[in-house]
Amino acid sequence: MLATRSRKVVLFLPPYAGQILGPPLGLLSLAGSLREAGYQACIVDGALDRDFRDTVAREIEDCLCFGVSLLTGPMIIDSVEISRMVRRLRPELPIVFGGWHPTLLSRQTLREGYVDIVVRHQGEKTLIEILQRLEAGRSLDLVAGCWFKRDGQIVINPDRPAASLSSLPAPAYDLVDFDAYERAGGIRKLPYATSTGCPYACNYCTDMVFYNRRFNPYDTAQVVAELVELVRKYALSEIALLDSNFLVDVRRALAIAEGIAASGVGFRWTFQASTDLLCRMADDDVKLLARSGVSHIGFGVESGSPEVLRLMNKAHEHIPDMYEAARKCANAGIRVTYNLIFGFPGEEKDHRKETLSVMADIAERFDNVSFSPNVFTPYPGIPIWPRLRELGMSEPESLAEWADVDLGGTSLPWLQGEPFETLQRGISYFLLDSQINKTRRKSRSRAYQFLLRLTRKPLLWRLRNYAFKWPVELALCVAQRWLTVRRSLLTGQALSHNLVRTR
Repeated sequence: MLATRSRKVVLFLPPYAGQILGPPLGLLSLAGSLREAGYQACIVDGALDRDFRDTVAREIEDCLCFGVSLLTGPMIIDSVEISRMVRRLRPELPIVFGGWHPTLLSRQTLREGYVDIVVRHQGEKTLIEILQRLEAGRSLDLVAGCWFKRDGQIVINPDRPAASLSSLPAPAYDLVDFDAYERAGGIRKLPYATSTGCPYACNYCTDMVFYNRRFNPYDTAQVVAELVELVRKYALSEIALLDSNFLVDVRRALAIAEGIAASGVGFRWTFQASTDLLCRMADDDVKLLARSGVSHIGFGVESGSPEVLRLMNKAHEHIPDMYEAARKCANAGIRVTYNLIFGFPGEEKDHRKETLSVMADIAERFDNVSFSPNVFTPYPGIPIWPRLRELGMSEPESLAEWADVDLGGTSLPWLQGEPFETLQRGISYFLLDSQINKTRRKSRSRAYQFLLRLTRKPLLWRLRNYAFKWPVELALCVAQRWLTVRRSLLTGQALSHNLVRTR
């Protein structure tokens, strides 16, 4: 690795599927810390910049290093392509990978010839120390929080303790072209995190591995002041909180809501949480959230079967709380999305039937609830991997192979053939019934309401009996793309209209 006089660092976020979420908060946070240390950050967001290949090729001409942040899944494809291009154009340039996937699979990531360094977990302080070593021509031995290669061998350094979020420099929001993001996404929105980490230990979740179940919050007053200032300065209409579980500290969450409401600065904000925490709040507390601008909450309820919840290690999740959270939010005028996971190891047909029944009942009672059903995805590092191997699942053996591990797109050895097809049809029927029922509730025409009630009868019969052969009702939905299958847990926005196969 050669030292260079340049203090410019190029940070790349690969493009991702679905709507643009907004500026890349993680890279903005890195940019803020880099600036304080005297470096210049150049952010290339592949989701916004359609010519990101040309942009990267141009920007790396005079930079100190090239950094890539990525998640497991299709983002890896462009990460590999761009990194190989950078290696070809500037063979001596250090290439640093960071983010969730490289942290969870550091050794495998470093086996790739185009990756020199992996930054693990929180990266702000680690990256700066790496850059200082590169400038001085020194080795990266004992730089906490990073692994690297020397003479083709992987060198493992100790992890760096997480720094308090309030102790880090503010993200470099001024680098964002908010007009460009508004044109691309249709809304002037900013992703923001008031905390990281979740204390729960759901055994399908990478969050507990990445953050080690440590809740790391910003100071409450700092959150309120910064949000209000950002909304005023950049004319934002929505803030999407990226917190793993915003309501971990209910008093803190309410204090933030009170501060926003008292500021008089109006904007919508959204977050995700668990139903048990919201159920600890009084109805007036939830209404305070709504008054402060909360328009949507995403809940990872995952299943309507107590047995499956036990298998998931979700002892905090209870069926009555799912109803109560929906009721409290409905009374406050807050939309909610319930995320569902089907196909979890140990789930049987009766469990799936139970989940569809519970969720159909919730949909019948509360028209503020939408659903985002997914088939279980075996992400790297999750605690249940020993059980997955016993069931015949093999882990991808290279970084590139993990690109095929997409949400709901992985073949599960224990859920294939007719059982899988039946589940997919069942999900489609459930969503179709929920959508028709919402349309019925909103209609002012009694004749139309009567017609929709008749339409629902065969759907309800199918759901009650878990009978989904000859799915003629789904053909029209396939043709018209009427049915929203997946929704964002953060905002409730549609992410996919693709129906599963109906044969």
